[in-house]
Amino acid sequence: MPVRPPAEVDLTADLVRALLTDQHPDLADLPIHLAAHGWDNATFRLGADLAVRLPRREAAARLVEHEQRWLPELARRCPLAVPTPVRVGTRTAAFGWAWSVVPWIPGTPAADDPVAARTPWAADLAAALHALHVPAPAGAPVNPVRGGALTGRTHALEARLAAGHLDPVLPDARDRAHALWQDALTAPPWPGAPQWVHGDPHPGNLVTRDGALVALLDFGDVTAGDPACDLATAWLTFDATGRARFRERTDALAEQSGAAPDPGRWRRAAGWALVMSSAMVAHGDDDAVISAIGHHAIRELLPG
Repeated sequence: MPVRPPAEVDLTADLVRALLTDQHPDLADLPIHLAAHGWDNATFRLGADLAVRLPRREAAARLVEHEQRWLPELARRCPLAVPTPVRVGTRTAAFGWAWSVVPWIPGTPAADDPVAARTPWAADLAAALHALHVPAPAGAPVNPVRGGALTGRTHALEARLAAGHLDPVLPDARDRAHALWQDALTAPPWPGAPQWVHGDPHPGNLVTRDGALVALLDFGDVTAGDPACDLATAWLTFDATGRARFRERTDALAEQSGAAPDPGRWRRAAGWALVMSSAMVAHGDDDAVISAIGHHAIRELLPG
């Protein structure tokens, strides 16, 4: 099984404190402890209300820079809380990449909530993504694995299917996966200009509090492209009931906005959901939460 890429630098609370002492000394005496260690970034809790977000490998360093550049603009559009950097850290001899101080948003990852409990805020997520999905300006990042033509993901998906990564989820799913993928590839393409795309709005990047959706996290994959990529969350996050509400609100908002018809929207979104969930299952031995999201989505996409 593939595993999470190893960290290329030893990220510790002592390193974070040293960086703060050097660049933001007024924050350096706050308590620091590791809160999350993801594939691309590590997050350290800083006092009660802040966090420090640092890339853990060179491939992720540009992602932090994208967040620093574009999140202030995107946060103004999003009706949910967004961890916009409040301080910017620059590269030094001790740490060779940019890093950020961001707000700590209290709540629970939606991935920890029962799937059925997510239905009440399905329309709120649709509205938040609709607010983000506006034409991206020149100079917006272009992510090679998010928001582009689905054909670019065929090789990666076929490799996962051939390796049998979906078999433990649904032993007879391979033929259905191929059929879904072909349907997604032949769907009408996105008819508009590239739009802002979050890139990774799965339930691990959504925060809930008291049964409500309150925040959208981790814009490291932010890109200009096809907004159907974000709509993959319909399968990653919801069951059939929640997905129906999410789709209904998404379609209604698109119609109200006067946008050009997009008849291939949900077929392409299903293709993106298959790409993402197959990757999540392939890495399941390394991250139980991501694996569970992938298993759920595959069962929603490819019911028996």
